[in-house]
Amino acid sequence: MKKIYTLVCIIVFTLIACETEQKPTNELEAKVSELLSKMTLDEKIGQLNLRGTSSRVKGKLPDSLKQAVRDGKIGAFLNVSNTDYVDELQRIAVEESPNKIPLIFARDVIHGYKTIFPIPLAMAASWDAQVAENSSRVAAVEGASFGIRWTFAPMLDIARDSRWGRIAESPGEDPYLAAKLSKAYVKGFQGDSLNDPTSMIACAKHFIGYGAAIGGRDYNTAVISDAQLHNIYLPPFKSAVEAGTQTFMTAFNEMNGIPASGDRRLLTNVLREDFGFDGFVVSDWDAVKEMIPHGFAQDQKHAAELSLNAGLNMEMTSKTFETYTKELLEEGKITKAKINSLVADILRVKLRMGLFEKPFRVDNSNNLYAAAHLEMAKEAAIKSSVLLKNENNILPLNNKTNIAVIGPLADKPREQLGTWSFDGDGKYTRTPVNVFHDKNANYTFVEGLAYSRDQSTKDFSKAIAAAKKSDVILFIGGEEAILSGEAHSRADINLPGAQEQLIKALAKTGKPIVLVIMAGRPITVGNIIDDVDAILMTWHPGTMGGPAIYDMIFGVAEPSGRLPVTWPKVAGQLPLFYNHKNTGRPVIPEEFVQMDSIPIGAWQSSLGNTSHYLDIGYLPQYPFGYGLSYTTFEYSDLTLSSNAISEKGTLTVKVTVKNTGKRKGSDIAQLYVQDVVGRITRPVRELKGYQSVSLQPNESKEIMFTLSLDDLKYYDNQEEFGVEKGVFNVWIGQHSATGKTAKFSYE
Repeated sequence: MKKIYTLVCIIVFTLIACETEQKPTNELEAKVSELLSKMTLDEKIGQLNLRGTSSRVKGKLPDSLKQAVRDGKIGAFLNVSNTDYVDELQRIAVEESPNKIPLIFARDVIHGYKTIFPIPLAMAASWDAQVAENSSRVAAVEGASFGIRWTFAPMLDIARDSRWGRIAESPGEDPYLAAKLSKAYVKGFQGDSLNDPTSMIACAKHFIGYGAAIGGRDYNTAVISDAQLHNIYLPPFKSAVEAGTQTFMTAFNEMNGIPASGDRRLLTNVLREDFGFDGFVVSDWDAVKEMIPHGFAQDQKHAAELSLNAGLNMEMTSKTFETYTKELLEEGKITKAKINSLVADILRVKLRMGLFEKPFRVDNSNNLYAAAHLEMAKEAAIKSSVLLKNENNILPLNNKTNIAVIGPLADKPREQLGTWSFDGDGKYTRTPVNVFHDKNANYTFVEGLAYSRDQSTKDFSKAIAAAKKSDVILFIGGEEAILSGEAHSRADINLPGAQEQLIKALAKTGKPIVLVIMAGRPITVGNIIDDVDAILMTWHPGTMGGPAIYDMIFGVAEPSGRLPVTWPKVAGQLPLFYNHKNTGRPVIPEEFVQMDSIPIGAWQSSLGNTSHYLDIGYLPQYPFGYGLSYTTFEYSDLTLSSNAISEKGTLTVKVTVKNTGKRKGSDIAQLYVQDVVGRITRPVRELKGYQSVSLQPNESKEIMFTLSLDDLKYYDNQEEFGVEKGVFNVWIGQHSATGKTAKFSYE
């Protein structure tokens, strides 16, 4: 697959002549200084402004907007979807503005432009950086044809609460996995050279703590200790800087009382000084003026002052910079040096992009929905899908099986694209029903419910009648795309509408049920888990979800995803994550008594006092890293190269993996470590490595991981990054709650 894509890219890149080299730093900085010296204050302020409209707005290009570009008063645009407007605005900027500074055109290209890949949470479930890189490269190639050279992705917010709507865009709950994916996304979007006309500069967002919103309610407050910030939330953002991301976006939320767009410590001390970032930072939509309702800014002028001094370079849509920067300068509340520094960051990126030499888009629209793009999207959907249950190995099905295809998402082209798929076209989406029809499968399709939230039971009888005539029921349900994403948090994350009711009615037929879930988050399935024989989580799988599901159902391909988040039994367990602390009273499994088993009149403390829920217990439905295969694996012979690791040395950890099933399959071997005693308490486990291993039946393979002292270091409450001497536990296994184990020490 990589060879096919490489060939396509070579042909495309040759046709568009993308061989200009990036300017050396000294030459680049000289050019930045030269431009700054020529610019008026109004032009400098103009570069700080990102103008645009909602993605839903269409209409004529106002003359006032063109004049603002002509006067050098706008630095970038978002959501300009008409290519004629893109071309005209760029022409005005580079031909008629005072210093001929080009514009950047931006859009939320999150998991595809036209060819829509699975949602980012799904791609995290692939545990495959190449899948993430492919998705963003395809998105960049397609989107750049329309002049989009800046995307507001990747979203790198660690998410531990499935109620949060934007978990759909998240890389999951683990900082190690998120950091790996972060680099891949940036590399894919930006390509090998920023001045390649198919390069789309990445934007690491949301800086920071957006995924830690209280209660999973979008835009809500985050309270994060310094240790959590550096050990959990910052690593994927640092990884993005290391990968060369050119922009960052501030979060809507406040963290520890300070809204991100006004947090100088984050934007200057951490991002610039600690991480060495030299691109520019943009606010989220209206986030600067939203510091007023936060209670952090008195008015819009004060908000502009706070953001500019914090180190925010560009303001999205709101106009506090445009309106008040000059006045703030005159009053001495900001300095000329600060303005020059903020503008220089933007000019530096524009020069790196080669926009001064090649400002206009290259029309590569003949590559939209290219065969290679669609094939990669299908591969991503397969690698992202997680098999959660497979009772009696009901999957894969025989292709002669008589199937009743039922459910509200079995034939919904737009819904399976998922959130943040503005430019995806449902006409190109391949649904499961499309593919079953095209493949002449032995099936009957009855929707049963018109949409995922449908409460009507009027078509239940039709679905039940079809089920009775079938061998197997394939129920394809979940959430419509609108139920996840920004501002779409849910307190109850069961299957919405009457889906559970329909599944229970179908179960009474006695026919086995294969449940395929399309959703933007983990769905609690406790009410129906005993009514279904198999559960396949495909998330929102994108344009090629139908072919991927068909191949997995019939065993042409194997779902190879593993959970990037812990899957709860009920929403009341949230936030829920594997790398939690042990507490002083950890659960003792053999002593746990479930609520219904408590004797009437029991003494208050007779059942012990440990950290759990009386009703639901202490375990998730499925642990982080979990996923089944169509075969089985056995792990054995865990060995360490030494029982100790030295300050400058490494430790090798080996394990043997054997395919004990009857068909070829792949597994993801996961390495976890626990620092038993620390300067501050440490998690019960932390992911430190993973490898995919593919094996034939009865084949064995030894795999190896290497640990260094850097892998064990952490940030403590005294602002120290290091590790103390002591004992460490290590595991290698199939998920975060299992594995072969050993011990070693740092001496």
